[in-house]
Amino acid sequence: MFQSSVFDYVNVLDRAADASWMRNEAIGNNLSNADTPGYKRQDVAFEDVLKNALGRSKYRSTDAKVSGLDLKRLTGRVYTDHREFSYRVDGNNVDPDTEGVMLAENQLKYQGLITSINQEFTNLQTVMK
Repeated sequence: MFQSSVFDYVNVLDRAADASWMRNEAIGNNLSNADTPGYKRQDVAFEDVLKNALGRSKYRSTDAKVSGLDLKRLTGRVYTDHREFSYRVDGNNVDPDTEGVMLAENQLKYQGLITSINQEFTNLQTVMK
């Protein structure tokens, strides 16, 4: 069987885009529940998971680190943020202004990831010509 690492970066970018999409949904839920008493905001943990996965072996090249990643472990995880902290008396900790900024930031990140994935495929097409 032919083994290739051509799609290693695409696979990692795909996982990052999936996590960004999950974060977009979490932020949307937060905004939808901004007036729900007792609701605690949610977020997605991915960047630290990726950082830890890539940082395990200091003396390897980035290509080697990416090709050695276990994609099954490289997933975003939804978590409840600041469980004990609340902005209001009703126990809700969603700040709509902050969520709006985080939504804009996440949308830019997602667009950048999709652009990077498209560029990887453009590079592959160029090589195949």
